[in-house]
Amino acid sequence: MASRARVRAPELIGKGGWLNTGNKDLTLSDLRGRIVVLDFWTFCCVNCLHVLDELRELEERHRDTVVIIGVHSPKFVHEAEHQAVVDAVERYGVEHPVLDDPELATWKQYAVRAWPTLVVIDPEGYVVAQHAGEGHAHAIEKLVEELEAEHAAKGTLRRGDGPYVPPEPVAGDLRFPGKVVRLPTGSFLVSDTTRHQLVELAADGERVLRRIGTGERGLTPDTFNEPQGLALLPDGRVAVADTVNHAIRVLDPGTGELETVAGTGKQWWQGSPTSGPAREVDLSSPWDLAWWQDRLWIAMAGVHQLWTYDPAAGTVEVAAGTTNEGLVDGPAAEAWFAQPSGLAAAGDRLWIADSETSAVRWVERAEAGDGHVVRTAVGTGLFDFGHRDGAADQALLQHPLGVTALPDGSVAVADSYNHALRRFDPATGEVTTLATDLREPSAAVLVDDDIVVVESARHRLTRLRLPEEAVRVESVAHRTQRAATEVAPGALRLDVVFRAPAGQKLDTRYGPSTRLVVSATPPELLAEGAGAGTDLTRDLVLADGVTDGVLHVSAMAASCDDAPDIEYPACHVHQQDWGVPVEVAEGGVARLGLVLAGLDAE
Repeated sequence: MASRARVRAPELIGKGGWLNTGNKDLTLSDLRGRIVVLDFWTFCCVNCLHVLDELRELEERHRDTVVIIGVHSPKFVHEAEHQAVVDAVERYGVEHPVLDDPELATWKQYAVRAWPTLVVIDPEGYVVAQHAGEGHAHAIEKLVEELEAEHAAKGTLRRGDGPYVPPEPVAGDLRFPGKVVRLPTGSFLVSDTTRHQLVELAADGERVLRRIGTGERGLTPDTFNEPQGLALLPDGRVAVADTVNHAIRVLDPGTGELETVAGTGKQWWQGSPTSGPAREVDLSSPWDLAWWQDRLWIAMAGVHQLWTYDPAAGTVEVAAGTTNEGLVDGPAAEAWFAQPSGLAAAGDRLWIADSETSAVRWVERAEAGDGHVVRTAVGTGLFDFGHRDGAADQALLQHPLGVTALPDGSVAVADSYNHALRRFDPATGEVTTLATDLREPSAAVLVDDDIVVVESARHRLTRLRLPEEAVRVESVAHRTQRAATEVAPGALRLDVVFRAPAGQKLDTRYGPSTRLVVSATPPELLAEGAGAGTDLTRDLVLADGVTDGVLHVSAMAASCDDAPDIEYPACHVHQQDWGVPVEVAEGGVARLGLVLAGLDAE
């Protein structure tokens, strides 16, 4: 077994305390003898949700030797609320202890730079590996197997039950519902996300008429896996975004029959096909759906894109977005999104709730040609958010998840983390607040002169009269509370650290196995070094006169089994996007090291 640096793991501290431990506080000494995997996550982050799913099998197979600890490290103000973390742990079925760290104390101790990040601690309490982003479960499992063998031989491995204590189950008709659609009969179909079902409610929005799905996770004719978006199709059936199954399903409300029309059940990775027969192309966390321009449009939150499904041809394809995360308008193929999570068709516009940029955007046909363009109504980028009404170019939202087209041409916004229903009026360019005290609203649907809102964290539908006057709220503005990295003026060396897992090597059979894309906000921050390349090291030059900004770094590496006798080696993709706030200052660092997998030796 290769020798590793011996770095003592810092203690686990968090002002919010511990969840899933039966009210017991944990320390690293309590975990001595076990292999500990720290998962630094925040519940707004779809990549973090992917990692939760990746870790489930590891958690089950090595339950007697491995303890996974979720370290909840918030991006948004709402995510620093303890009850919101409690809700998220239940919402996403987290079955391991979670440390609520609202002030990012443990995040700072471990020098974490990105959501999600995984840190492996050996049974003697030393950090032995760090992995940023998705796709690392296989590498961690190999490391776990090595550590099990090494520490069993040394007598330092302790087997047995872990510290996880499940919470008491809660009764109720809905549990963290996601989206809603009104059926022609007047009833409501709701995605009961945490219970992996669809629920049909009567016209009163309360009485349960039927449940669809067994309630178990799965991709079978009677199961879902955290379904979200719903859309009525022209033939009367309902399309379902089966989010964690990475699939689009279609339900016949009359017969209850469920059909998978798009997706393979596997998550899309860089290099996978982006168009083709719908059942043969991988998808990534479809979150919402809308029928527009003779296609089913898909908010593909997991890769920051919009896709379309053509039922006549039985095909899917990318319609907008590059997979880079951020806010960039323009031709659809060049636009950037950040976890699009809500869609609403309205005439010649498709409205979008772009959650991670706290933005409302839209797609429309280009004035010349057959393509589409993307434009932004409200929102400025990944790190600015709040609750501020007024002119759209100054207004602020906080992680909106839903949009609903209103009859007057305006759009209602489920402003989830502000617990509010907002409104953007294109005619006046103004943003107003329609209602407050809605607990994490995630979607809404019109019913005559009323609007029915999905209050996800209150587990119900709430019917409101559309007000004639806006609610007055005190303006609040925020920025993500992450310390900026001080960098020296001029030359900056960017190193993305990647070490292939044990028994694997970089896959170079079909060309370069690594990819690096660098950009900045504002773009003027970088005088040199922006763009795509295959080397994980890049020499950047910071422009004179720009004192701060965000470096956007996207890295990918593919590794395969390193054994000549294996005819068809297993290959894996590791990828991560970083948004690194920087301040240019004399005495700042001249090297920026970002760990994709391994440990940074410098």
